Amino acid sequence: MLKALPLLKNESKEKNIFRATLEIKENHIELIKGKKTLFYTYNGLVPAPKIEVFEGDKLEILVKNKLKEATTIHWHGVPVPPDQDGSPHDPILAGEERIYRFEIPQDSAGTYWYHPHPHYTASKQVFMGLAGAFVIKAKKDALSHLKEKDLMISDLRLDENAQIPNNNLNDWLNGREGEFVLINGQFKPKIKLATNERIRIYNATAARYLNLRIQGAKFILVGTDGGLIEKAIYKEELFLSPASRVEVLIDAPKDGEFKLESAYYDRDKMMVKEEPNTLFLANINLKKENVKLPKKLKIFKPSEEPKEFKEIIMSEDHMQMHGMMGKSESELKIALASMFLINGKSYDLKRIDLSSKLGVVEDWIVINKSHMDHPFHIHGTQFELISSKLNGKVQKSEFRALRDTINVRPNEELRLRMKQDFKGLRMYHCHILEHEDLGMMGNLEVKE
Repeated sequence: MLKALPLLKNESKEKNIFRATLEIKENHIELIKGKKTLFYTYNGLVPAPKIEVFEGDKLEILVKNKLKEATTIHWHGVPVPPDQDGSPHDPILAGEERIYRFEIPQDSAGTYWYHPHPHYTASKQVFMGLAGAFVIKAKKDALSHLKEKDLMISDLRLDENAQIPNNNLNDWLNGREGEFVLINGQFKPKIKLATNERIRIYNATAARYLNLRIQGAKFILVGTDGGLIEKAIYKEELFLSPASRVEVLIDAPKDGEFKLESAYYDRDKMMVKEEPNTLFLANINLKKENVKLPKKLKIFKPSEEPKEFKEIIMSEDHMQMHGMMGKSESELKIALASMFLINGKSYDLKRIDLSSKLGVVEDWIVINKSHMDHPFHIHGTQFELISSKLNGKVQKSEFRALRDTINVRPNEELRLRMKQDFKGLRMYHCHILEHEDLGMMGNLEVKE
C-alpha cells in the first residue's frame, strides 16, 4: 500500500513560525534484497520529507551540507527573495551550512517542491535522490475541507550492482529517464483513494514527460503549480512536463480497482527510436464518495495589460554532437556545453541577459526553435498562459491558472504574462535538468 510522504518536523512552538533542519548527506538504502544503493538524501530519507506550511508563515530552515560537493536548495515556484532562492550564485559548499529565511506571501497557496540548483550538477543531485514536496496551504479555500493525498512521481536508474550510474550521452542529449518510475519512492504501489480526496501530483523527474490516465475514470483538474484554477475541468488525460504539478480529484461511476498509467508522448528525442508503449504506474483502489465542487474555485483579478515585452528563443546547435561517442561524462559535459541555447547564448553565471522593472507587468514570448520539447521555468514568480501559437494557429488559454513551469513544443510560441515582486537576480531555463546544466538558462536582473 502506498505510504504517505514523511513530514518535516516543525521545531518551533511559536505561532506562524516554521523552523526546521535539513541535513543533506549520503545514505545507503536497501531497495533490492541484499544490496544497498547509495543515495543523496535530505535527513537520510528517500523520498525526502514534505514541507507543509501556511500563507503568512515565516520559515527558518537550517541546511547542513554533508556532501563532498556544493549544493543549494531551490524552493521551486515559491515566491521568495532572490538571496533565499537557492540559485547557483549562492552555493552551500561541501561541509558548510546556511539558514534560509523567508515569509510565505498571502495568496500563494499551491503545490510546490524543493530540489538542488548548483550549476553543472543539478541533474545529478536530483537523480541521486534530492527532491521533496513543498505545500503551501490557505487558512481557508474552496477545497480546504477535503482530505488530501500526495503522489510524488520520480524515476530511478540502477546498474547491475544496484547503484545509480552516471549520465550517458543519450541522457545529456534528451534528459535522463530512469527505468523505475516511483510514486512516493515506491515501485508500482497499490494506492487507496476516494473520489472526495484532493490529490496533489508532482512530476519530480529530471526529464520524463507524464501523460496520466486512469482506465474507466476521469480526472477533475482543480489546481496547477500556483494553486487553484478558476473552475474545475474534467480531463481524460493529465499532461505533466518535468517539474509541473497539479491538484485533482478523481471521478468514477462506482467503487473499484483502476490502473494509473502514463500514455506515450513523443518528444522527438535525439539518437533514440522508441516504441509507443503505455507505462503502468500503480493500481488504485477507489471508493466512490459524494462530493460537490463549487462553481468557482478561485476568483482571479482582471488581467493587467502588459507594459513591457520580452522574447525568449530556445534552440539547439547540433554541430556540437560530432565525435561524442566514447567520451567520459566530464568530457561530454564540456563538449556539449554550448549545444542548448537561449537567445543564441549558453549560460554564463556572471552575465546579465535580461532586466525587468519591479512590479511591472510583462508579456514574455517564449519560442521553441528546436526539434524537441523544452519545459520553460522562471524563478521568483508565477505566470499566466495567455495564448499559444503553433503552425500559424493562435489558441487562447483554456482556463485561468498560475504556473511557474510550462512545456513548449517544437516551433510553438507561448505568450506568458507575469511580474516580479522582488528586486535582485533570477534565473529562467529549460527544466530538463541536463539541458539546464549544459547552459539552457539565462539571468534576469529585477530593478526598481
